[in-house]
Amino acid sequence: MKRKFVYLLAALLVSAASCSFTNKTFDNPDKDKLLLDLISYVLENAHFNPKDVDDDFSEHVYDNYIESLDPLKRYFLQSDIDEFNEYRSAIDDQIKTSDLSFFNLTYDRLMQRMDEASVMYKDVLEKPYNYNEDEVIDVDYENIPFAKNKEELWQRWRKQLKFSTIERYVSAMEESSDSITVENEMTEDGVQGKLVDEKGNPKKAIDENVEGASSKDPVALEKETREATMKTLGEYFEFMEDLQRKDWFAAYLNAIVEEFDPHTFYFAPDDKERFDVSMSGKFEGIGARLQKKNDHIKIIEIISGGPAWRGNLLEVGDIIMKVGQENETPVSIVGMRLEDAVKLIKGPKGSKVLLTIKRLDGTVEEVAIERDVVELEESYAKSSVVKKGERTFGVINLPKFYIDFDDYKNRNAASDVAKEIEEMKKAGAEGLILDLRDNGGGSLKTVVDMAGLFIKEGPIVQVKSTGKEKEVLSDTDDRVQWDGPLVILVNELSASASEILAAAMQDYKRAIILGSKQTYGKGTVQNVIDLNRFLRGDNEYGDVGALKVTTQKFYRINGGSTQLEGVKSDVVVPDRYSYRDIGEKDQENPLPWDKIESLNYEDWAGYIDYEETIDRSKARMAKNDQLKLIDENAQWVKEKQEEKEYPLNIDKYKAEIEKDEEVLKRFRKIADYQTDLSFKSLPYEEDLMTKDSTLREKRDRWHKNLSKDVYIEEAVNVLEDLKMNNIKKHKVVDVKG
Repeated sequence: MKRKFVYLLAALLVSAASCSFTNKTFDNPDKDKLLLDLISYVLENAHFNPKDVDDDFSEHVYDNYIESLDPLKRYFLQSDIDEFNEYRSAIDDQIKTSDLSFFNLTYDRLMQRMDEASVMYKDVLEKPYNYNEDEVIDVDYENIPFAKNKEELWQRWRKQLKFSTIERYVSAMEESSDSITVENEMTEDGVQGKLVDEKGNPKKAIDENVEGASSKDPVALEKETREATMKTLGEYFEFMEDLQRKDWFAAYLNAIVEEFDPHTFYFAPDDKERFDVSMSGKFEGIGARLQKKNDHIKIIEIISGGPAWRGNLLEVGDIIMKVGQENETPVSIVGMRLEDAVKLIKGPKGSKVLLTIKRLDGTVEEVAIERDVVELEESYAKSSVVKKGERTFGVINLPKFYIDFDDYKNRNAASDVAKEIEEMKKAGAEGLILDLRDNGGGSLKTVVDMAGLFIKEGPIVQVKSTGKEKEVLSDTDDRVQWDGPLVILVNELSASASEILAAAMQDYKRAIILGSKQTYGKGTVQNVIDLNRFLRGDNEYGDVGALKVTTQKFYRINGGSTQLEGVKSDVVVPDRYSYRDIGEKDQENPLPWDKIESLNYEDWAGYIDYEETIDRSKARMAKNDQLKLIDENAQWVKEKQEEKEYPLNIDKYKAEIEKDEEVLKRFRKIADYQTDLSFKSLPYEEDLMTKDSTLREKRDRWHKNLSKDVYIEEAVNVLEDLKMNNIKKHKVVDVKG
């Protein structure tokens, strides 16, 4: 399914915009029907390229919706699908008449089938597996049919769970002790093991309840691995049981809106809150990450710098039993949905929350924590000084173009990068690497401001809306934050805002772009429209969420578009994604590529031998053995992903593993690679790390990875060449803003 990578990547480019069509109000007494009406209206009036909602539209929505409900085809029967098919060409009519009969039918049937499956998987895993049976599993779920009856469905569950369990079983057998020989007898009832000594004489069976017995007894191992699979499935169904009808209705709505393009998306209220946190990198709460397991809410991470971390009152592993607000009776959260528990724990800065905690040692106590703003440091720019011999360079890693929608002057990607550049200049950096690998995008405004850090003045990007004149977004002052050598690293997951910056710097010949053959290829802009603005102030529904809708396309200053084609690197280097179908062109319903007129702009005048530097880098890369190995590994991974059948016979399964292991021995050398570069945090961060051991641990791990990074190594080589090419220096001025 092509659509799946959109959710993993979350590529986006968002900008603030007002809507000129909000004079209509909606008051359908049925909230679900109201949402359907609202979203249809917004799509029709706001989308850059609205689609005809007709039978063809309906069929595509139907196919994607059914696939999203049951991607492994282990719930619905073919008879269910036959019943659903009556609506395949009717969803468009149901949208226009606010008819929810198709959704209601599929939702009720899915709940029924999931209840049946929650019993079925336990029955399947009650019986030992016969790993001598010669059978395979077909995982080509897009093309295999739905099960004709419950017996066929039972067999599908049996094979899927056997596939999950055989890997555990083989791994456990490999880890078992060789001190006692095991003669395996495989029968219809599964593994039957006889323990023998070195002479082949029978030994007394080991009590499976004794610690360490499982390392020697194949019968116990087989049972334990089935039980482990059962536990995993139990946790999965526990999560699924927490989903409410509104969650499934949101999935239905998104099957509709994503037919317009891959980046148009409906946010239910909780999803919208998570999106805002993702974009700003902060929230108000206690600063702890939580997980629900067996009806209990457990703390799995304390976020550095947050209230819980500062107060040192909570520990990883603590279970939160009750949550109370100031002057209110605490509420038990045992069995509560994780999302609902989080809502009780979060709250405005300065307010207090009372938590009843069960410690790892079993003791129970109540702690009070004052909520505060919690910043997620992994969302923000980070930098490191790079030393190569006596020379000094700098690298800034930017995971996203973050912004606080409520206050742009608050922390944002452009201002943070500007500060890091100033610190780099103090550290004596001769050249700068801006690492945009895996950066899926973010705020349009931060891109324009950040581009202005590297050029004197001029256009950065062109933006086009339906029925309107194009808009040119420019850097309008002549100050330059960094006028030294600049390399930008990209890969196939560098998207949207990342592509705007890389494209602008490439068009100006301000930076050398080093990375994948092309970036992701997303050339569209989204606006997040609050659906509540269409409702009366006294509406009875509460928060109805928001719609992220594609409203614009952006273009390079040379007139080209990054849509589908992305940004082509000046120096192409292979990586693990080289043969993966993860770009915009591989998604469903992408908008087409086009071009508009070029703008007038002048190349950056700071470099001499710019093209020759690129040629030298290409020559080095062509001879690099590490990159050749990475490319071979990427091709091999692609081949393995295309395999659709796997053996469930233990001998054949182990033979496949052994064959793969021989190949992987060569590829493990990739992780052994070591550059001659060293990395060190900037002085201001060194001061922070004296008080924060977690931050130091994270930075040490990052520096270790950088020291093995062949792409960083080549970026430094390019910076050296550019420096050797006698850059015409411009006067470096103070920080912008």
